[in-house]
Amino acid sequence: QVELVESGGGSVQAGGSLRLSCELSGYAYCMGWFRQAPGKEREGVSSIDRRGTTYADSVKGRFTISQDSAKKYLQMNSLQPEDTAMYYCAARGGYCRPYLAEGDFGYWGQGTQVTVSS
Repeated sequence: QVELVESGGGSVQAGGSLRLSCELSGYAYCMGWFRQAPGKEREGVSSIDRRGTTYADSVKGRFTISQDSAKKYLQMNSLQPEDTAMYYCAARGGYCRPYLAEGDFGYWGQGTQVTVSS
């Protein structure tokens, strides 16, 4: 049984930083972060497995995904209002794929809200 619990969301001003955490119970080879803004579809942000990391173009150079044992992190720097969304941690049993597709992940956390004001 895989369970994911996110934490670390909050409100910041543009240019600020936040670090999201995701605690994993169980086993998953690939971990990912997705986000969903009001009125928009859920989109992939980043993923990580032992082979490496993947980032959406919109966050490259600003966000960094990392892991430390059962905890996965998303360090978000230079946040902009367009980064405002509910952020979800996700997991899959197999390798990460080179693209970030919601349907590839079978396990999801409850989400944590990130709000960036201008």
